[in-house]
Amino acid sequence: MKKTVLWLSLSSVLFSGVATADTLLGLYLGADGWRTSTTGRFADTEQLQDFNFADKTQSSFYLAFEHPVPLVPNIRIQRNDLTSSGATQLDVNFSFAGEQFAQGSQINNHIDFTSTDYVLYYEVLDNDLISIDLGVSAKHLDGTVAIKEQGTSDVMATEDISTLLPMLYSSVHIGLPLTGLDLFAQGSFVSYDGSRLYDMQAGIAYTLIDNIAVDLRLKTGYRAVNLQLDNIDDVYADLDFSGVFAGIELHF
Repeated sequence: MKKTVLWLSLSSVLFSGVATADTLLGLYLGADGWRTSTTGRFADTEQLQDFNFADKTQSSFYLAFEHPVPLVPNIRIQRNDLTSSGATQLDVNFSFAGEQFAQGSQINNHIDFTSTDYVLYYEVLDNDLISIDLGVSAKHLDGTVAIKEQGTSDVMATEDISTLLPMLYSSVHIGLPLTGLDLFAQGSFVSYDGSRLYDMQAGIAYTLIDNIAVDLRLKTGYRAVNLQLDNIDDVYADLDFSGVFAGIELHF
């Protein structure tokens, strides 16, 4: 009898430990597909030129680790593809990356603002109804801006970009009881020295699987990115990317 009681007690401790670990520790893996419409202009001087861009599906991948250690922030790392290309007829003479392009030229244009976000954040509120995260982010932009005149053998005139931008980060989730649904919003923002960048998204999610081993969450919403660069690695830009996204998230 004593052995039975001891075994039941030990089992209870072990299972409660698993439940507590699932509550206090969390590994999140996610992936999104984002259909973007792109508008805007760029140059290597303050005289910006408008360009046309085709719609494109972008991808985004992230992982996050949450823990109960006091004062130590949680960690989130996210990789964002952000590229677009198009064809434009110049309405003025244009100079870029040391190359000259005449008014009326047909131009192939390409931008790549692929980035990696390194986020440190705290859960200031966390329950079944509402959770709020606040923190800071470092966004590493690593890409190119390039143009080339159509019908020529010239190489593309290219400016490379590699910079680290500090940003503020926030995230909010609001649960809808007894539905498996939740509303969410997330964003990062920075503005300094004439440059500005924000990355905002909002939407609705549905928890398809919810158990001790793994949670599976499906989500969809709208995302918008505004990128204004003022002489960042010799690039000036004012670009908007926006559109609907859908994604999946696993929580272990």
